[in-house]
Amino acid sequence: MKHNLINRREFLGTTAAGGALFASGLLSHRLLASDTGQLPRPRPVKIHQIFAGRTGDFYLARPTEELAKFNQYFSELEKKLGDVQFVGGDTIPPADAGQLAEKVKEADAVLIIHMSGQGSEAPVLSKIVDVGLPTALFSEPYSGHDWMYFTQLRKQGKKVMLLPSSDWGEIERAVSLMRVPALLKQTRIIAWGPPLGTSAACSAELIKDRFGAELISVTDAHVKEMWKNIDPAAAQAEAEEYWLPQAREIVEPNREKIIDAAKLFLAVKQLMIQEKAQAITSCHCMGDPRACLTFSKLNDLGFVGGCEGDMDSTLTMLLFAYAFRAPGFISDPVIDTAKNALLHFHCTSATKMDGPAGPRLPFSIRSQCDSKAGVALQVQHRVGQAVTCAKLVNLDTLLITPGKILETTTNPMACRTQFAQSVPNARQLFLNYGRGVIHAGTMAMLHRVVFYGDFMEPMRDLGDLMNFKLIEESGAA
Repeated sequence: MKHNLINRREFLGTTAAGGALFASGLLSHRLLASDTGQLPRPRPVKIHQIFAGRTGDFYLARPTEELAKFNQYFSELEKKLGDVQFVGGDTIPPADAGQLAEKVKEADAVLIIHMSGQGSEAPVLSKIVDVGLPTALFSEPYSGHDWMYFTQLRKQGKKVMLLPSSDWGEIERAVSLMRVPALLKQTRIIAWGPPLGTSAACSAELIKDRFGAELISVTDAHVKEMWKNIDPAAAQAEAEEYWLPQAREIVEPNREKIIDAAKLFLAVKQLMIQEKAQAITSCHCMGDPRACLTFSKLNDLGFVGGCEGDMDSTLTMLLFAYAFRAPGFISDPVIDTAKNALLHFHCTSATKMDGPAGPRLPFSIRSQCDSKAGVALQVQHRVGQAVTCAKLVNLDTLLITPGKILETTTNPMACRTQFAQSVPNARQLFLNYGRGVIHAGTMAMLHRVVFYGDFMEPMRDLGDLMNFKLIEESGAA
């Protein structure tokens, strides 16, 4: 396939007036900073910390000075994560577990540090766990013998993550997961047009009941009206700030189309600020202008833009964004047993797949492939990168497949961004795709979301905390 390629310098020079504006550098930060303000982020998650058991000169008890070391670690963790706040710091004993159970209800989650115990702490701690908040119980080796009884809490279906480890980094991983339910309760999701997917995921009532998140609807006409009212100069500045200078190539779209796409981002950003929303999905995203650049940048910023009104994928992206700061790539996959691979492709992708603080992947600005119109992205993904392919369906089951990126391709039969992911067993994946739990249309059955990182085990823990089932999709039925 042949394309008329121009570099970004030639592209910016195609209109002298626009080139002069961009070269001056006067529009960029002034207009972008003042146009729509900051996208809404949830408040920090409040985690009540508890030390369980005696310290000091007792058999199998942690040294008393470790209390100060833990508190210092929590302070540093607050700064690192940015959206958690540790409260409490109570020690049992002398604190009464029953009274403390009432106190922790004011928090979003509970972190218990097991300092010692000879079989008597487990029943006491169960009073805290029974409050029902997401709870993690960290128990280092040589902290007593109660660890034998803690597994009973899990077997009883309690929302508790057990961490028998000498690695304090396990605490950070647990805290990252425990914040997810609290952040979801503060989340508002915009359905731009009718939501699509499984019936449960399209129900505002069920989403509210299951996760506490709110699903609100806006019409295509409303978004288009906001788009038309965006200052063209601000859209030019947005295009120059984020897209034109950074693109490796600009292929099919002309300059006006790219500015229109940047204009849509500013309109959607304004809408999300007005609605206090952290996510948006649209069944109109392949209209004119297309939302590919809009959703890419939202995902780069740590928010969620979901393609084609896909509510199941949008909720999946929220889970991973809150737990791991990982943006998702919604894919129309196909299976190749010859390569033992899942081949992913779509016409939009985040460029910061490592998260908002990470580098941008190389990308070209293209048209949307099947329509040969609009503005889309061709992103060069990182070969060798560990990935997790997943989808939360029916609000209660996470389909998941681990692997790594084997290669990137430019097959003209597929969408612009393409890469192959290794899978444990491509034939089993082909035979069992969906594992019989998706009963919806083609898009809901087909779409999966790919994230940079191996998140199999953390998602098992999150499933325990949030009571969803995890199924490895390429495993035996």
